Amino acid sequence: MTEVLTDYFRPLAQTGTARPNDAVSLAGGQTWFTHAQHLTRAGSQGFVHVSDLPDLWRDRLTSARPNIAGLSFEAPRIMGILNVTPDSFSDGGKFNAPEAALARALALVAEGADIIDIGGESTRPGATYVPVNEECARTVPVIEGIRAGANVPISIDTRKAQVGQAALKAGADLINDVSAFTFEPELAGVTAKAGAPVCLMHAQGDPTTMQDAPHYENVLLDVFDFLEERIQAAEALGIARRQIIADPGIGFGKNIDHNLALLQNISLFHGLGVPVLLGASRKKFIGTLGDAPQAEKRAPGSIAVALSAIAQGVQIIRAHDVAETRQAMVLFAASC
Repeated sequence: MTEVLTDYFRPLAQTGTARPNDAVSLAGGQTWFTHAQHLTRAGSQGFVHVSDLPDLWRDRLTSARPNIAGLSFEAPRIMGILNVTPDSFSDGGKFNAPEAALARALALVAEGADIIDIGGESTRPGATYVPVNEECARTVPVIEGIRAGANVPISIDTRKAQVGQAALKAGADLINDVSAFTFEPELAGVTAKAGAPVCLMHAQGDPTTMQDAPHYENVLLDVFDFLEERIQAAEALGIARRQIIADPGIGFGKNIDHNLALLQNISLFHGLGVPVLLGASRKKFIGTLGDAPQAEKRAPGSIAVALSAIAQGVQIIRAHDVAETRQAMVLFAASC
């Protein structure tokens, strides 16, 4: 049974070489902190020095993250998006032919992607269910083609056990489940049996209806509690925490205010003790705030959000615009 948390500690992440002697690295990465904000459901309770953190929180916030799918996390990584669907919100239909998908995958690697995330079912707001056989037909040949032509980790973006099993057999390295094993719990067993790592994401509701009227008592703490519960459930089924990535699920059952609250406080999720993934690329709130109705025009806003997350220690950025994101990350690191 999951323990109900009453106290949470959000590290005040900082960057730069002017680092105090009492600072500690955040999750073993390039950012560091000396203090954390003490949060409860009653609100902020002030700030505590890292030396005064509860043991569990101090350990989770400061421990280096083990490698996952061959990737280390001393520096942030880019997950390149490859949607082999006809209806994804940003690039649907562009890469759903196997030849086009393979060419795009190789281009993403050349642009600097550290891992390729392949999805055969759109999970955009309003998207409908794709049958297992169709999702496999879209993804498996592409995975096989990439595996034959490039030495890059591959993630399969799926909610379904049979799709996950077929993808792993074809050469995928990681399961990326937007439902965190709640849509088809059998996918957890497939993942555990294969010894594969997994990314567990928070979503409120199903893609068909998730944006109708999302509601939270406290979006930051509600999402944290959900992810902690799903991580513990995965551990109980034989998936080690060191093999898990967490994604707060920007845009999945969340309005603009919810998304901004999560982005402004995303360092809290290091308290899960796992790498944190941000998937905000080209999403609607970026277009709304940045006056960019067309998804393909949202790269600047997507990169701004990514750099803000990196400044808070986020380890993985899921991106459509890989070359541009890589350039921004290099310059951000050099100028900090």
